[in-house]
Amino acid sequence: MFSWIPNFQFKSIPDGLPDDHPRAGVRFMEMFDSFELVTIPLFREMLCSGKLNSATGQSVTCIIADGILSFPIDVGNELGIPVIHFRTGSACYFLACFCIQDMIEAGELPISGNLSHSVMWHPLANSTRQSPRAHSLILNTFEDLEEPVLSHIRTKCPKIYTIGPLHAILKSKLESKTTLLQSQSPNSLFEVDRSCMVWLDAQPFKSVIYVSFGSITTMTKDKLMEFWYGLVNSKKRFLWAIRPDLVIQKDGEGQIPVELVEGTKDRGYMVGWVPQEEVLVHQAVGGFLTHSRWNSTLESIVAGVPMICWPYFADQQINSRFVSEVWKLVMDMKDVCDRVMVENMVNHLMKETREIFRKSIVEKARLAKESVSEGGSSYRNLDHLIKDIRLMSMATTK
Repeated sequence: MFSWIPNFQFKSIPDGLPDDHPRAGVRFMEMFDSFELVTIPLFREMLCSGKLNSATGQSVTCIIADGILSFPIDVGNELGIPVIHFRTGSACYFLACFCIQDMIEAGELPISGNLSHSVMWHPLANSTRQSPRAHSLILNTFEDLEEPVLSHIRTKCPKIYTIGPLHAILKSKLESKTTLLQSQSPNSLFEVDRSCMVWLDAQPFKSVIYVSFGSITTMTKDKLMEFWYGLVNSKKRFLWAIRPDLVIQKDGEGQIPVELVEGTKDRGYMVGWVPQEEVLVHQAVGGFLTHSRWNSTLESIVAGVPMICWPYFADQQINSRFVSEVWKLVMDMKDVCDRVMVENMVNHLMKETREIFRKSIVEKARLAKESVSEGGSSYRNLDHLIKDIRLMSMATTK
């Protein structure tokens, strides 16, 4: 995958969980406790042992760490290595995590009890509060999208690189480098079923609603059936990416109702996983039913595709609320997702209000593309980030 990058090394560190742990759904958070026990000592040992120096003869001069992890800052500061926190989520979610303790203590949120046991507070909010201790902060967003929020964050973390949307800036940086583009491997966690693209080619313009709930969302069979009935009853064409592990209750599934089988045969297409960026820019796709994870949100904005949001957990509720109430780009399903609600919202998006949402989202798409084009804010910020990392290397090796 990385053969075209000289001296690139890929080293893995165990997360301490057994192989059969799902690492998905609500159990995703269990990794944080395991990190404390297993991963931190191994991370420190990797940096101190010289194993990373063998190929290049150079020591580690900078650590870019996932911003939901605070331990790399502790280890980096201990070893005198600058740490850059990289948050792949939205700026609005980062700010919410940063402020939640103050808001609870001020009585601005209706939360009581022992805050140390609050799922909202630990560990994501705690790690966010550690970001000012890092050298700087990378955010997967762009200035024109979240400027008011970014202004607040800069009062806590002055050194910020906004370099998003990441998938768009990658394309922008490599678009003239044909050889490199052809050598890129897909970044999907799952095997992509490209038969969906053939199916889309046969569908009318903007007639399909694409459905995907991401890589770690799980749901009961009953919940899935409500979505399925809603899609079929809407009488709209749909493409649905259903992971094999999406449904958490598989015993006693029984027969699929004939009306769902027939409705899907006539107007639907279901696969395990799709090339999402390609799907969203396909001319047949007119809407996106999403879980509101930030990557999916940005990909839909760049593609100019209106959304229906059904947030699942973590940042998704805040993302969904922000893009629906602040930017007016989506319809927010919130917690209700019975078949009637799904049917009504799909019809509303695909018929009655699509043009209203489309005009708003097309303007955001224009701003996103400007930001990643040469001279745009994200394009410049990525260049500044690379330059600053090189300066760190020079300072460390003197």
